[in-house]
Amino acid sequence: MRTSIKWIKALVPGLDVTPKEYMDAMTLSGSKVEFYEELDANLDKIVVGKIEKIEKHPDADKLVVCQVNVKDETLQIVTGAKNVNEGDKVPVVLNGGTVVDGTKPVKIKTGKLRGVESCGMLCSIEELGSSTDMYPEAPENGIYIFPEDAEIGADAIKLLGRDDVVVEYEITSNRVDCFGVLGLAREAAATFNKEFKPPVITKTGNDEDVNDFISVEVKNTELCPRYTARVVKDIKIEPSPEWMQRRLMAQGIRPINNIVDITNYVMEEYGQPMHAYDLDTIEDNKIVVRNASKDEKFTTLDGVERTMDESVLMICDGKKPVGIAGIMGGENSMITDDVKTMLFEAACFDGTNIRLSSKKVGLRTDASGKFEKGLDPNNAINAMNRACQLIEELNAGTVVGGVVDVYPKKKEEITLPFEPDKYNRMLGTSISPEEMKDYFARLELKVEGDKVTIPTWRQDLESYADLAEEVARFYGYDKIPTTLPSGEATAGKLSYKLFIESIIRDVVELCGFSQAMCYSFESPKVFDKLLLDKDSDYRKTVVISNPLGEDYSIMRTLPLDGMLTSLSTNYNRRNKDVRLYELGNVYIPKQVPIEELPDERMMLTLGMYGEGDFYTLKGVVEELVEVLGLNKKLTFDPDNKKPFLHPGRQANVMYDGKCIGYLGEVHPKVAGNYSIKDRVYIAVVDTVCLREEATFDIKFRPIPKFPAATRDISMVVPKEVLAGQIEEVFENKGGAYLESYELFDVYEGDQIGKDFKSMAYSLVFRAQDKNLSDEDVNSAMDRILKALKNMNIELRS
Repeated sequence: MRTSIKWIKALVPGLDVTPKEYMDAMTLSGSKVEFYEELDANLDKIVVGKIEKIEKHPDADKLVVCQVNVKDETLQIVTGAKNVNEGDKVPVVLNGGTVVDGTKPVKIKTGKLRGVESCGMLCSIEELGSSTDMYPEAPENGIYIFPEDAEIGADAIKLLGRDDVVVEYEITSNRVDCFGVLGLAREAAATFNKEFKPPVITKTGNDEDVNDFISVEVKNTELCPRYTARVVKDIKIEPSPEWMQRRLMAQGIRPINNIVDITNYVMEEYGQPMHAYDLDTIEDNKIVVRNASKDEKFTTLDGVERTMDESVLMICDGKKPVGIAGIMGGENSMITDDVKTMLFEAACFDGTNIRLSSKKVGLRTDASGKFEKGLDPNNAINAMNRACQLIEELNAGTVVGGVVDVYPKKKEEITLPFEPDKYNRMLGTSISPEEMKDYFARLELKVEGDKVTIPTWRQDLESYADLAEEVARFYGYDKIPTTLPSGEATAGKLSYKLFIESIIRDVVELCGFSQAMCYSFESPKVFDKLLLDKDSDYRKTVVISNPLGEDYSIMRTLPLDGMLTSLSTNYNRRNKDVRLYELGNVYIPKQVPIEELPDERMMLTLGMYGEGDFYTLKGVVEELVEVLGLNKKLTFDPDNKKPFLHPGRQANVMYDGKCIGYLGEVHPKVAGNYSIKDRVYIAVVDTVCLREEATFDIKFRPIPKFPAATRDISMVVPKEVLAGQIEEVFENKGGAYLESYELFDVYEGDQIGKDFKSMAYSLVFRAQDKNLSDEDVNSAMDRILKALKNMNIELRS
């Protein structure tokens, strides 16, 4: 939102501050000013001059010598402009003055052009810091020509309205009243404690009845709570007055003609968009506000045919649509230079619907931008009457008496309790009730007894906290003392989920891993890099509807791409022995196409290359499980067929019969796809499973009173038999006295045989209530050896 300081001062006559003072005070009172721009910056010593005489340059065919009267003297100025004539009044920059070239200031000095002295310069509109868009009367290439009644020697910048300051604000979406100049002027008056003088709207219209010209039917009052219409006949299209043009230009709006300018002016002044239709194009003299039919076609003012659906609200006449409600009118009812009778519309539409409709039809306008915020329906009739007042004041047409106003459910003012003590407790202040009433009066909030009446245009005021904020804004945030918060302190702690994640971080960081942060968005091409089958479930993804690009178009179902990319970056920067981990979500859709939110699971991903191998990573997983108190047996199942892992060096991580992750060496082709020429190891663990199984209920167990009995066995084992299978035999057949076991030797060589390996275990037996006899231990060993024999395992002699 932007405003002209001159326009603000016209509404707040007592306001006399510098732009810097205005910016600082308005920001502190809640209307944040982003910046301000002085339109006459770098423009100096520029006056209106009259060309008295033009002669050819004696030594240049394309230059002329002008004698220019600037009131106090007549200057000789050489110019190459082709559009100047004797008697023209033009902007003249005097010796020592400045103009602009683009954005750079240029100082003008007396000098010679091809041997002829030139004591200044004639200016185009671009050299005065503007353009022909804002000053359509200015020539495309040439000197700006003032009207004949311009005073010789007058300040040209002031005459052009460039002696102004434009202020840019950052208005929050809940302050819809501040999207109009009147709202910001009210804020300025309250901030500086000056009188606010809004325009006085007078009664307009002749003795005719508007209902004889137009009728209105609103079929969807939820999406259009209010619709007002008035008729203006005997339209006279001509340029709007200079004061209106200057104000619109300061707002960044190009003046067009009096009718268009009036609608734009009222929209800027009241924050209420308006639209004008050629009444002669409105069939059956009727306006119908309805939802569009499915795939309904409509051509808007910009000449583009657009397709609607049933959610888009349309403005129609008796037979056809003539506008998209709150967004843009139609080409079939546009105002032309031949218009005779005009229909003015000022309505209020549902902000959410306008925002969604604007997106659906691919068209966002200044009007839709304001309607999206949710306007006050009571403001519509004020804007309508103001527009008709300007029509009469500018003699742009004859306003027909009366107004069509469809407003079935009027929005009423609300009241809130006036609670000064409560406001002070919240703010930590001791402001008197009288002072608070003064602040509220400036904002047009009425205090009567213990009630505060809130105007309908202040939709942001809903509770005592909002009123306390209004007090704080005008008392001054800088004046509020620093105080300690009241109440009792409570002990904070991490949630169970975050607690588990903090333990996971501690464990893996103690194992030498550094945390990585990877994107959840990735490219569908990732699946090919990971050698996944075309029908792999991992390819069933959540697709982003408005992605940044193809590389970020889906939500990841595997956490590997980000980790391998990070490892690749480190490898190609010659970093050795890299260990990284990530705690991040994967997004598993419950069905495709997506009908509900996906299953988001937090995964721990470990990645490493350099020092360490498969068993190093396996040890990290075992350490993590132990620290988290997962007391049941952790096993590793080699029957894993993930294509992105080495076929002989991968395993599923199993806990209590359930797969909680996997680990292994990355397939050499996959490593090559990521430009890594070293062995890479990856582990992925589902932290949801860890969280569900974790326990910190640790029970004390005393040091055993009775000695242990140890048995060592060395076995010749077929190579296809895994250590886990042997250990399962120990657990199943070892009985209650088996306390622990440990693999302490593995050997393969010619002495053993080609298809065999030697494995040696140490088994520890102990009883809690007695000394074990040889018979007790031998009985357990016999059961173990018998089971091993059934697996074609023999004791090594």
